Amino acid sequence: MLTQIHFLLTYTCNYQCDHCFLYSGPNAQGTFTINQLRKVFDEIPKIGTIEKVYFEGGESFLYYPLLLEGIRIANDMGLKTGIVTNAYWATSVEDAELWLKPLCELGISDISMSDDLFHFSEEGESPAKLALSAAKKLGMPAGTICIEEPTVVTGKDQDQDKGEAIVGGGVVFRGRAVEKLIEGLPKKRWDKFTQCPYEDLENPKRVHVDSYGNVHLCQGLSMGNMWETSLSTLVRNYDVLSHPISGPLARGGPVLLAKEHGVKHEDEYIDECHFCYLARLSLIDKFPRYLAPRQVYGLR
Repeated sequence: MLTQIHFLLTYTCNYQCDHCFLYSGPNAQGTFTINQLRKVFDEIPKIGTIEKVYFEGGESFLYYPLLLEGIRIANDMGLKTGIVTNAYWATSVEDAELWLKPLCELGISDISMSDDLFHFSEEGESPAKLALSAAKKLGMPAGTICIEEPTVVTGKDQDQDKGEAIVGGGVVFRGRAVEKLIEGLPKKRWDKFTQCPYEDLENPKRVHVDSYGNVHLCQGLSMGNMWETSLSTLVRNYDVLSHPISGPLARGGPVLLAKEHGVKHEDEYIDECHFCYLARLSLIDKFPRYLAPRQVYGLR
């Protein structure tokens, strides 16, 4: 049951991180207008199961007035609200309080801030830590997100043989990470990737929506376009088995996606996301409606 909608408020970001699975950066295009936001909110009562909305990016704080208005609309509808940010605006605790106080007064449910070396240098206190201190002073629910450079470790879990080399750090290998971060990392045989371990494609609990109208089941994997077919209709009519991309992924992971569409593949990949992303990239011209927008695949 769908309970959350995550607004990709903008693809634009003041950073251009190597791990970004959306290829966000200063030159990335695609930002919601207030009218577009309202159209999405108008669909929420028709869906009937939405409890919470998130505002993400790119960097959501780059369009601060739009962010505030989106939070206000959600609150008026009785929805819980959350924000994801890189906290670039927290140049001091005092300044961070200025940014956070209006959000605190609106009563947001949580704010998550990136606190890792993809987003700041080792010198000085990170913006996220300054923002977290300000949030605590204001009594706001807040936390941090930390993604590390990919590292090679050994271990054992339900999918691994004892001592098998695995990749740690929390990076998902899609988007810019495939271009920038895969060199030297251990890989596994392609035929091991028979499931999607991260998204419930059969019964999604959340979707991400962008200003182009794409309703993402996973970033770059679209249910359809909400400017062509209303969001509530897309959600109501979604059938994983009839979807040309999520259907094979749900039934047999990237392996089945490649087999069903005749995708030429390599012998090894780092993980499921790595294989899935490259398979989808090879299919983007065949299924432009469902693999969109092109920019999250590094294309124009």
